[in-house]
Amino acid sequence: MQRGRSTSKARAWLRACGALLAAGGLLAGLSGCAIKRAMINRVGDAVAAGGTVYASDADVELVGSASPFGLKLLESLSEESPRHRGLLLALARGYTQYAYAYVEQPADFAEQHDVGAAYAARDRARRLYLRARDFGLRGLEVAHPDFRRRLAADPEAALRALGGRDVPLAYWTAASWGAAISLGKDDAELLAGLPAVRALASRALELDERFEGGALELLSVSLAMSEPWPQAARIAQARRHLNRALELSGGHLAAPYVVFAESVSVPSGNRSEFEALIGKALALDPDAVPDQRLANTLFQRRAHWLQSRSEDLFDQ
Repeated sequence: MQRGRSTSKARAWLRACGALLAAGGLLAGLSGCAIKRAMINRVGDAVAAGGTVYASDADVELVGSASPFGLKLLESLSEESPRHRGLLLALARGYTQYAYAYVEQPADFAEQHDVGAAYAARDRARRLYLRARDFGLRGLEVAHPDFRRRLAADPEAALRALGGRDVPLAYWTAASWGAAISLGKDDAELLAGLPAVRALASRALELDERFEGGALELLSVSLAMSEPWPQAARIAQARRHLNRALELSGGHLAAPYVVFAESVSVPSGNRSEFEALIGKALALDPDAVPDQRLANTLFQRRAHWLQSRSEDLFDQ
């Protein structure tokens, strides 16, 4: 019953998007640009506030089919109001989520059967992550002019200017940028951005560690493993971030268990820990936290896939 209601909500959202497109077409013929801009800004404010239509839906494929239309709609609105931070945030968030859930992850699942297609999909995912990063940086530059250049020239000063309202954009910028780097490790220019990603995530964490139930702590797990430290130090730091992420999320999210198992347990060869963490992820009821239903479903899919590959992952 719950799934049916969620599906109906998603379809209702699509109908609303269609209505917005129609309204946009009507407004395009008006001479009052201020009226058109005001409407777009109101839509942008609503989109930036988020919602549970997608997040609470258990039908992963339905959400994946609807997402490209929604993202292109947001881009068209952003072209009309290019300095609307809410729209830029929604685009950074949306492209990052879409790239991971519907491009990169399926590529991982398919690699065993079609290596060429998997590599092509990962290249597409990298480009989508970079698109998300650029929307995020644009959003930060609305309040902090020339932020991207200043981040490269004087990171400490650039990041010191950020405040609490910048945390969502900082998070999605760092998350998308880091994801792009992970898929482009042979790109020296892209890899050179890793210190900026670490610094941006660290500043956002300093400003609001509770953001999205510990999302910044979870991002910091992966970033800790990219530090040029001895392995023991990297693992210890990642574990501290995992424990805090679990505390902030109440242990109701599959992502912390899956991310740590894949990012830390596998590289360190800790199979017993890997199996315990994957078991905890799979034991969660995805319906227990409705507004995290989609995320938990997606990460449980990844947990099943990792579990099926355990012999290969730990075949030393």
